[in-house]
Amino acid sequence: MIKTIKFILGGALLVAHLHGYGQEQSKLLDSLMFNGAKTGATLAMKGHSHNDYAQDIPFYRAYYAGMESIEADLYLRDGILYVAHDKSEIRKDRTLNSLYIEPIRKLVKEHGGYVFADKSKRLQLMLDIKENHSPVLAALMQLLAKDGKAFDPVVNPAAVRIVISGDRPAPADFKKYPNWISFDGAVDGKYTTEEWKRIGMLSADLKAYTNWNGKGTPVPEDKAKIVAATAIARQHQVPFRFWGNHDSPNTWSELNKMGVYWINTDQPDALAKFIERIPYEQYRQEKPQEVYTPTYVSDATDREVRKVILLIGDGMGLAQVKAALAANHGNLNMAQMRKVGLSRTEAVNSDNTDSAAGGSALATGSKTNNRSIAMDPAGNALPNLAEKLQAKGWGTAILSTSDLTDATPAVFYAHVSERDSSKAIAQQALTASFDILAGGTPGWFKGTAAEQYKKSMSQKNISYGNTPKLDKAAKRQIVFLDADYTKPVKAGRTDVLSQLLNESLTILDKNHERFFIMAEGAQIDFGGHANDLPYLVKEALDFDKVVGEALRYADKDGHTLVIVTADHETGGLTLLDSDEKNGFIHGSFSSNDHTSVPVPVFIYGPKSDALTGYYQNTEIFHKVISILGGKQK
Repeated sequence: MIKTIKFILGGALLVAHLHGYGQEQSKLLDSLMFNGAKTGATLAMKGHSHNDYAQDIPFYRAYYAGMESIEADLYLRDGILYVAHDKSEIRKDRTLNSLYIEPIRKLVKEHGGYVFADKSKRLQLMLDIKENHSPVLAALMQLLAKDGKAFDPVVNPAAVRIVISGDRPAPADFKKYPNWISFDGAVDGKYTTEEWKRIGMLSADLKAYTNWNGKGTPVPEDKAKIVAATAIARQHQVPFRFWGNHDSPNTWSELNKMGVYWINTDQPDALAKFIERIPYEQYRQEKPQEVYTPTYVSDATDREVRKVILLIGDGMGLAQVKAALAANHGNLNMAQMRKVGLSRTEAVNSDNTDSAAGGSALATGSKTNNRSIAMDPAGNALPNLAEKLQAKGWGTAILSTSDLTDATPAVFYAHVSERDSSKAIAQQALTASFDILAGGTPGWFKGTAAEQYKKSMSQKNISYGNTPKLDKAAKRQIVFLDADYTKPVKAGRTDVLSQLLNESLTILDKNHERFFIMAEGAQIDFGGHANDLPYLVKEALDFDKVVGEALRYADKDGHTLVIVTADHETGGLTLLDSDEKNGFIHGSFSSNDHTSVPVPVFIYGPKSDALTGYYQNTEIFHKVISILGGKQK
């Protein structure tokens, strides 16, 4: 049987022929889910405190959680309105007036006509009449009429909206009641144009549409029915609510994507936190960025490796990679790399490493304590990969989108016991062997301190720069990037790291037959610490552009080994939902710090298969040394 349903969404008429769950219905669902979404896939979502009177603190728990719709069941006894789910639960101290009306009046007075201190928010009070609507409504009008400022939008546009549910008047009788009273409508209700004006929302029992358990997503046939129901509400520009839903984050998210506006909950605090976090835990990228397709001519061959490009996505675990993959509509440069490993990141004194210990392990092949920069637990300097290769005549470049003296870049040219020793790290840079050091400006680099350091650089014949445009004539150069070049991508940073890599490749290719480059996408870590998924994903995608440039060079050169990995994972990111077709991702963070979960290793170029497997992060150093003809420990 084919059923034709017409919807009006955002002014556009959509006609869907529902026959099972075909291509047309899929397009309709996408339109509903993502219509008008620019930075995320979530539509407008508000919290509805279901049976609010059953909370340990009626009204106030929902109110302070920011719920903008609160529900109370009503009974009338001896002229007094009581809130209770059943007749047997009626108690003299639980009246509508004492639990809801008086608190609302006080708040409206306190906030100068607004219920919430946040004047952008409004409150809806849904009153579910359990029996005999006529006398209940009469008593309600008498109770509320004494204070138009709180409940009459004609008197006060910010007044509380009253919606009547349960035992309601027939639609033809809506007009008998004051305009400040609206009614909860039924999906299959037959309403005239005038009656629709009195419908404040549409509600339905979710169990009438599906036996979905709240996990995953409803089966296609059930989803089609739910979307059809919510589309009717959108057609008439009224919000929709289901009751009887499972009360969990996945359920809230799925219902919202299918067009549900009022999310029914018995957990107002949890739902409030969920809604508050939406801008930081959901992201959608409309158009994917381009991805380079490697030739694979040199990949996993026995060709000699003459150049090594190590790319470190600081804080980038598997979840971060998947988040970037989904946002980029299912493709990444990293995903083109066929050889993959997993690296364990534990430090000596903690399973949760920091960037100092994690970076030191990659750079030196030895585990150490957190906060140590290429120093062992006893305080002895550990020679790093860049130093070992420089001693053999290799060129080197160390690049970062963060402070150049921060942990990850520092482990490749300095040795200190405390990562915060920025000035000491910078002093060691003056005597280190390198071609290029480029990254963000340390906080102390200003005024007299900056002039003194520049003078020291000049005495060491080191060129100074502050932009990604490198000095092609300099034998050695230190670049402290101006702040505009190290701001987050979400704040407008351009492809600075890609530019630094390409400039470094040009310089080193001209001056050296063999070279080593470490380039760090530092701010993936920042997004994890901030528990900000859009920040994190944009940084990961920027980092992936650098991966693409490295792969492009590796194919051109034929003797370049590209390694992409991380020093640790940050944020405990888990992925609750993703939609690669629409570039959407929904995540959740369990921490604002590092975790000990293994991180990915992507490898491309000659001898790439030597780095596959599951191993300690220190093995990356030793495997590279072995590949280059040295002895592996």
